Amino acid sequence: MSDTLELACALIARRSVTPEDGGCLELVAARLAALGFRLERLDRGGVSNLWARRGGAGPVVCFAGHTDVVPTGPLEQWRSDPFTPEVRDGHLYGRGAADMKTSIAAFVTAAERFVARRPQHSGAIALLLTSDEEGPAVNGTVRVVEELKARGEKIDFCIVGEPTSASRLADTIKNGRRGSLSGRLLVQGVQGHIAYPHLVKNPVHMIAPALAELAATVWDTGNEYFPPTSWQVSNFRAGTGADNVVPGTAEILFNFRFSTASTPDGLKARVHEILDRHGVEYRLDWTLSGKPYLTPRGRLVEVVSAAIREIAGIETELSTSGGTSDGRFIADICPEIIELGPLNATLHKIDECIPVADIEPLSRIYERSLELLLQ
Repeated sequence: MSDTLELACALIARRSVTPEDGGCLELVAARLAALGFRLERLDRGGVSNLWARRGGAGPVVCFAGHTDVVPTGPLEQWRSDPFTPEVRDGHLYGRGAADMKTSIAAFVTAAERFVARRPQHSGAIALLLTSDEEGPAVNGTVRVVEELKARGEKIDFCIVGEPTSASRLADTIKNGRRGSLSGRLLVQGVQGHIAYPHLVKNPVHMIAPALAELAATVWDTGNEYFPPTSWQVSNFRAGTGADNVVPGTAEILFNFRFSTASTPDGLKARVHEILDRHGVEYRLDWTLSGKPYLTPRGRLVEVVSAAIREIAGIETELSTSGGTSDGRFIADICPEIIELGPLNATLHKIDECIPVADIEPLSRIYERSLELLLQ
């Protein structure tokens, strides 16, 4: 096995269902310590976090990722134990193969080769790893970023190892992600017998016109990199279960996936304006899970695209699709972030796997990106 494949297998074999790390960080830290990295454990609230850095002045090139994985689902549906890595039919199988233990292995071996050739390299190499990305994400990367920010430490370029490839390795990199803003709307009515409409106030009827307007509203038109902001209802609950009782309340859960063309405060204000104009009696609680971030075409995008062209022989595409990632936290201290990793066809699925043939080229792309950024 190649060094990267061997390390990926060793990481997969460690049971690290979020927020557990399963010893992955100790394994990675031992490899990095041998290269002269300064290691800091910034564990918070039962979450394992590692900040590792080699080199002094910038530019700082950071690889970021997570050791935690999602639950396996029904074990009997897996063809092999999800925590016993297995190479079968040209693929590496195991929970975390795609998301994202192979990327972490590729980070490490890329750094090892780079440092072996250039022990006195310019700039700095860093790794930011957490075991709290698949879970609530409140004590992981965000806490490390807070610590770095408090002491004035910044990152110039960051590559997050999320599985971004669609049809073949490195055909897509993420240069941004939409933000996520959720609302819990409680509409207050008056419960009563359905046969006495003059004695009740139906919250479903009250909210219906406002919901129709919210659903039809164009929040923005997006931009060169992002699609228009989307507003969707995820849950609607009302009623007692009886067919002769008007409910006293209605609860609606909704979510914005928004681009850099909108702001959280702006979206909130527009929702409140619509509800108030329709005379709805309500309480609305907001949760901002993450702000959008965007890295336009610039130094990092150009370098990683060139590395992909050289190693994989293809032209990569930029995308901001998909859910959130820890890039949303790192953007607070880093102006240029992209995400690049293996095929995403099986992430979070039964029999998660990636092609073995993609593993070493991924590490080479990371290595070449380091070379170009720290020339």
